[in-house]
Amino acid sequence: MSEQLYDFGMVGLGVMGRNFLLNVADHGFSVIGLDRDAEKATALEVEAGTHPAKGTTDNQTFVALLKKPRIIMLLVPAGKIVDVVIESLLEFVEEGDLIIDGGNSFFEDTDRRMAYLAERKVRFLGVGVSGGAKGARFGPSIMPGGLLAAYDQVKPILEAVAAKVGEDPCVAFMGKGSAGNYVKMVHNGIEYGLMQLLAESYDILRRIGGLTNDELHEAFRSYNAGRLQSFLVEITTAIFKQEDDLGSGQLIDRILDKAKQKGTGKWTSQNAMDFGIPVPTIDGAVTMRGLSSLKQERLDAVELLNVGTSASSVEKKQLIKEMEAALYFAFITTYAQGMSLLAEASQEKEYGLDMEAIARIWRGGCIIRAALLEDIRQAYQNNRDLKNLLVDPNFADHLKETHVSLRTIVKRAIDAGIPTLTLSASLAYFDAYRTGRLPLNLVQAQRDYFGSHTYERIDQEGIFHTEWE
Repeated sequence: MSEQLYDFGMVGLGVMGRNFLLNVADHGFSVIGLDRDAEKATALEVEAGTHPAKGTTDNQTFVALLKKPRIIMLLVPAGKIVDVVIESLLEFVEEGDLIIDGGNSFFEDTDRRMAYLAERKVRFLGVGVSGGAKGARFGPSIMPGGLLAAYDQVKPILEAVAAKVGEDPCVAFMGKGSAGNYVKMVHNGIEYGLMQLLAESYDILRRIGGLTNDELHEAFRSYNAGRLQSFLVEITTAIFKQEDDLGSGQLIDRILDKAKQKGTGKWTSQNAMDFGIPVPTIDGAVTMRGLSSLKQERLDAVELLNVGTSASSVEKKQLIKEMEAALYFAFITTYAQGMSLLAEASQEKEYGLDMEAIARIWRGGCIIRAALLEDIRQAYQNNRDLKNLLVDPNFADHLKETHVSLRTIVKRAIDAGIPTLTLSASLAYFDAYRTGRLPLNLVQAQRDYFGSHTYERIDQEGIFHTEWE
């Protein structure tokens, strides 16, 4: 009797890879996993229970036991290891087989790998997967990009395992080339922005309002019950209640204030600058992670740079209410910046992104899932050519309603000497976007003065240069 062949293969049986593979098995597909660690390969078979599953450490066995055309997904750390794994499989895969990179790969690497494998007649998809370990196990948001025919090959499996909002699976074909990885990169950039906004809000409520961790828990719980409902607000609410199992009190007060990063937020900022698209809230979030790493320098500066700021008193309930509106405003502008970048990238790289579909699949499974995304989806459904969410009539009304609260919050923080790089950037982005004449005419004059870079005029067509005295 011949050995069983499997529907879906996974290279990398760490937490994410194993969980994703078990998710596939739960939905009726037979699975096989490959990992250099024999214990991880064995653990897969144990955890799969009665589902048809096999673990192996041998590349040839792994490929040979997959049904043709083969579907192989990689969930390994982004970077050179992806290329190493691909090379290790090329000896055994055949024309028409599909390799899927499910990691946070840089989109230009995806384009390169796609072209390399196309020469060998092997299909390749760059697929963004968001939702963390729990999402991988029970339903992530999935963002595939590449050849549509390649996506169709794996579409039934991805639709089965993706998170669901109602009956809608949180997966859709993003577009050609590296579209999937690009969308995931911007997703993570938005994630950076939202996380820093929440951190600044926590700081203001704690330092100006004097809220205890229990009071912070209640404040954020109330936020999550309303228009700010989202995964990030939900977990923030829970964090304030977590007891320290290595000491007394709540854990949040024992965690070092140095935030690490894997690069996707930085890539978003860098690429936005390449395209000339402003994403100041995301930029600010990346900058604050960098500043947080300067822990000893900051400690050394505490006394030397003490300027004796003090906050004016404010009633807790009032501050909590102001912060809710301020956060809602800043959340809208952060999503707006990310979506604006996606729209520009779609044109520049000819991805063919469907903005409504992106908002739709982000409503469930992913880290930035939020009630707000349904409104975003509807905005793009109503106007497929929408340049920026800020000029959607519904969002414009929300911004006009809440901007005063954000101005009040930022002023309170300035008086208290509390850094609000992303809250302030969100407000400045809004104010700049709605300003008909910015002072950049002076910048153009300066550039022409020292570098003969020329300028344009408001009263005549053409390009001008002046011999400045």
